[in-house]
Amino acid sequence: MQTQIIALIKQLDARKVALDNKHPFNNEQLARIKRIFDVDLTYNSNAIEGSTMTFNETKLVINEGLTIGGKKLNEHLEIINHKYAIDFIEELSKNQMITLRNIKDIHGLVLRGIDDKYAGKFRDTLVGVRLSNGQIRNFTDPLLLDEAMNKFIINLNTTQEHPLIKAAQAHYDFVTIHPFIDGNGRTARLLMNLILLQHGYRPAIIRIANRANYILALESAQNGGELDEFYRVVIEAVAESIESYLIMLDQEVK
Repeated sequence: MQTQIIALIKQLDARKVALDNKHPFNNEQLARIKRIFDVDLTYNSNAIEGSTMTFNETKLVINEGLTIGGKKLNEHLEIINHKYAIDFIEELSKNQMITLRNIKDIHGLVLRGIDDKYAGKFRDTLVGVRLSNGQIRNFTDPLLLDEAMNKFIINLNTTQEHPLIKAAQAHYDFVTIHPFIDGNGRTARLLMNLILLQHGYRPAIIRIANRANYILALESAQNGGELDEFYRVVIEAVAESIESYLIMLDQEVK
């Protein structure tokens, strides 16, 4: 790991201490900030996967329960499901361990009503993805998924890495295995944020504006490159969330 990544982690942890020192937060503060983060996280995660819903439309669906004219039913379900999944990982974060059942349940929420046949179930077909360079990458053979995911869970629960590296590594390993037919990206980001929440960090919001860097960092590592650039993307996203939290808490006090 590059010294630059270690330095970023130290800087972020110092800001986390500043946030921790603002405890205890009152419930009204937390509820207001959570509403903002839920919309922001949901909008960006869905937009990365191609949703045409705008930030304001996402906000209306989550906060007002409105139906947006001209938008597909599945795009509404993606918003609603992601919001439920956020609430679910927040509850799961109270536990120290993450199980295979937890991951399947997160995925089940992501695809609920969209693809009930495969929601929460490992894929039974070989799938691949076209990389930005035009090459096709095939993911783990479906016959090997149980073994691969069992190893993944063991590593996840036994690693001694710093929580920021643990979260980023889990995201990378998960999408590289690609255990589900669809919804792997959203599930990976939710899993990453579950790990961050377990360790007292704020969620990492991978923004649609940073999609190209995010995808490039993933692909580069999958093609044999270093993971440091992907670590950087995740760490900087967490740092942004902590700074946003600090600003919003200061505004609440004023």
